[in-house]
Amino acid sequence: MIAGVVITPFDAAAMLIVLAAALGYVNYRFVKLPQSIGLTVMGAVASLIVVGLDLLLPGSGLGAEIVRFIAGIDFHETLMNGMLSFLLFAGALHVDWHDMKRGGWPIIVLSTIGVLLSTGLIGGGFYLLAQAIGLHMPLTWCLVFGALISPTDPVAVMGVLQRAKVSPTLEATVAGESLFNDGVGVVVFTIILATALGTEPFSVGHAAHLFLVEAGGGVLLGLAIGWVGYRAMRSIDDYKLEVLISLAMVMGGYTLASWLHVSGPVAMAVAGLLIGNEGVRTAMSETTRTYLLGFWSLIDDILNAVLFLLIGLEVVTIPSDLRLLALGLCAIPLVLLARTFSVTGPLLAMRPLLTLGPLAVPTLIWGGLRGGISVALALGLPDGNARSIALAATYVVVLFSVIVQGGTIARLLGWLDRHGVTDRDPGSV
Repeated sequence: MIAGVVITPFDAAAMLIVLAAALGYVNYRFVKLPQSIGLTVMGAVASLIVVGLDLLLPGSGLGAEIVRFIAGIDFHETLMNGMLSFLLFAGALHVDWHDMKRGGWPIIVLSTIGVLLSTGLIGGGFYLLAQAIGLHMPLTWCLVFGALISPTDPVAVMGVLQRAKVSPTLEATVAGESLFNDGVGVVVFTIILATALGTEPFSVGHAAHLFLVEAGGGVLLGLAIGWVGYRAMRSIDDYKLEVLISLAMVMGGYTLASWLHVSGPVAMAVAGLLIGNEGVRTAMSETTRTYLLGFWSLIDDILNAVLFLLIGLEVVTIPSDLRLLALGLCAIPLVLLARTFSVTGPLLAMRPLLTLGPLAVPTLIWGGLRGGISVALALGLPDGNARSIALAATYVVVLFSVIVQGGTIARLLGWLDRHGVTDRDPGSV
């Protein structure tokens, strides 16, 4: 509520869209950063300015009201049960299935074993860092942080890939890994969080069963949704109705996944891959293809703008404790180191099966951005000391990832290309 006015969900959405459009315009005309980076930076700066409004206008309470409004936005609910289904489906539509199949083994291994390895490394390292700085956080909760920060964000990653010059196979591999490690990471996070809360005792057998049900069920549901949508589109030729069918697949499919207790993100990724490849190729006319892909590209761009703006604005929710900032800064090299081990280890083990070039490792490591999904999971943690610590560290890592890694990956790959490290040698990693 601001000055006695009740802010409805529509009002909140309207404010975010207006702010995203205004800051996007300023960024395009004057700042000229890539949109995701520009909106994140300006959102963070805007939120810090808001915090200081009360200092400039003492007694007005305006700054405090705006901070309360931003902090009151349920980022976890908005992303996990709203935007994510649209973003994953839209992203998967543009991943070429044939290119992705050539990177099939790396995608499968990195999105499963890689996530588990990263979770353990980050969790253990974060526990030691927290103890060294003087913050008490049980090892189980440190593993919760490891699980929520390990998945790379498909939205952020795909935005980077559009600017970086890599081979189609490597691009599809990186995109595919980010699509699926997101769903797997959410499942791992859910299992460890239940253990940390004491609601379910941990056992390897029980965790494996839940993992198979959630992830495997998500794959099967995604195939079913994609097949139904594909058959429906193939039997008609009406672009308006076919776009509506794709929208029904996403909204109805994600809701059904929630009811069935299977992974909605995995289901949306699989359904998007099926429609974006087989559906686009054999079930649509040229007119439908143009409208459907254009519609989902527009949805993707709009939600991306709002998502990265929200990441920046949500800075106001971080507790003001210098120890938390120090721990977050220490978590940056820890996350990068864990990503390095969880990528290079599996890739070296699979070396005889690979068709990726030498750019694979630097692209997967430095281009493995963390984004809104990690923030949403951290914001969804129950109130307490562990939440404050995990949330602060997550924000610092995500802001570094989006701004620094996202802003330099294209230049890094360009520098490697100029020094002879290219995708032209498909036989090595």
